[in-house]
Amino acid sequence: MTRTRQLLATLAAGTALVLPALAAAQDLTIVREVDSNNYDPHIAVARAAAEVLFMAGDTLVTITPDMQDIAPGLAHSWEVSDDGLVYTFHIREGVQFCDGKPLTAEDVAWSLSRWVDPETASSNAWRAGDVASIEAVDTYTVEYRLEAPFSELLYQLTQHFATIIDRDNVEALGEDFGINGFNGTGPFCFESWAPRDRLVLTRHEAYDWGPPFYENQGPAHLERITWVIVPEENTRTVALLTGQSDISQYVPAIALGQLRDAPNVEVQRSDEAFWTYFMGMKIDKPTVSDTVVRRAMNLAVDQEALAEDIYFGEVEPAYSYISQATLDWNPGLDDTLLRHDPEAANRMLDEAGWERGVDGIRARDGVRLAPVAYVFAGSTWQRLSEFVQAALLEIGVDMQIEAYDATVAWGRLATQEFDMFGLSYPYISAGDALNLYFPSRNIPSPNRMNWNDPETDRLLQVGKTALDDDTRSAAYGEVLAQIHDTAVWIPLFHEPMFIAHSSALAPVVPHNMYGSGLYKGLDLRFLD
Repeated sequence: MTRTRQLLATLAAGTALVLPALAAAQDLTIVREVDSNNYDPHIAVARAAAEVLFMAGDTLVTITPDMQDIAPGLAHSWEVSDDGLVYTFHIREGVQFCDGKPLTAEDVAWSLSRWVDPETASSNAWRAGDVASIEAVDTYTVEYRLEAPFSELLYQLTQHFATIIDRDNVEALGEDFGINGFNGTGPFCFESWAPRDRLVLTRHEAYDWGPPFYENQGPAHLERITWVIVPEENTRTVALLTGQSDISQYVPAIALGQLRDAPNVEVQRSDEAFWTYFMGMKIDKPTVSDTVVRRAMNLAVDQEALAEDIYFGEVEPAYSYISQATLDWNPGLDDTLLRHDPEAANRMLDEAGWERGVDGIRARDGVRLAPVAYVFAGSTWQRLSEFVQAALLEIGVDMQIEAYDATVAWGRLATQEFDMFGLSYPYISAGDALNLYFPSRNIPSPNRMNWNDPETDRLLQVGKTALDDDTRSAAYGEVLAQIHDTAVWIPLFHEPMFIAHSSALAPVVPHNMYGSGLYKGLDLRFLD
């Protein structure tokens, strides 16, 4: 807290943060920690991309803020065949892209077909199901055919990956699509992007097709939204306290008490979805290929101390790869989860022949336990990776940290150059999480562990295509047992969503889709 007070004193002395001036009452400034590498919905996987794309674009269907119910989006209604293989979507009339071009079923069919096209190489094409065809039946009807049932299809179609895009815009911009421009149908229009600095959205004046759970269907109350990258957590806190930022969900835990007490700030919390932080390991790398090493590394990390010392009790220590409150969690794992026990970790490594050198670092057969870990630059992963680094050093593992800005980190994480990595991710079910990270087809990204197991692939397909809850839950439960037993990750904590905003704004209801708390921003407004 001393650092925060020093920054406040500096501001009082006349040194201002480099943030946009709040010139108009309906201009909103949002601070966030990191940027995305691009804003192409079929390619971008960062939460920073989702936050913008939900505002700049639309999906066929939407989901309520409590993550319980599917609601209309660009489709006002839909039907599903009895065998679960054909979805028929009826598209709203009168929808326009930001450039005034009317939306038709052809735009929807082309956009979703691009998502699953192998040439697009989308790491999240699995979310679209096993697609047979997506076709425009007429001007406002889309027929979406699957080769196998996918019980989560409607939920997956609410994600930013399923954002409907403009073919003319994509073809005109080529490789610069989602970088130098984006023509969507959302309540805000993409104006400009300066990577690692700021992104500006302006109100889409024609927009009046917002999701039904919003009081405001459009146009948006706000005229302009500026997203500003502020990697330093103390600087983000100061920006909120001094009114230089109106809102942020990138709120450091150390500042939550101070923000809650501030008369000009409101803090909202949501536990309606799940977000988990972890460090993963490439299981075919010599430094972490031994299951004994990976299990010992799990035992070395004290998640309870991490949650208390770094996050001040605002997060839940994680011993599982998904929250135990998640749909299809395997309760049989509850008593088998690895918990902090450094003595057991050291004993296991000793018995497995990993001997300490004169510098205290273990080695065996010429392999030194000094794995290279790729993490994101910024205060969050700096703290987390250093915490894990210190814990691993106690058992003779010398983890080397390499931090990269988000604009290049995603590319780095798609390589085979590292041994470990730090990430966090949103999900609402076991299937949502497991089908992202563990199919062999997703190597090298997002399956950065190089987990390649035919039985896992089979079970994931069984769960994905199951028509009943018991079959799905049993299949996913077996996969969870496999990966926990093999210790491919070090789970760190499960995080709720916090949004801090100016009291000059109407109370904000957090939305939990992909951790994008402000979602479409249609109800965001300044009080009169």
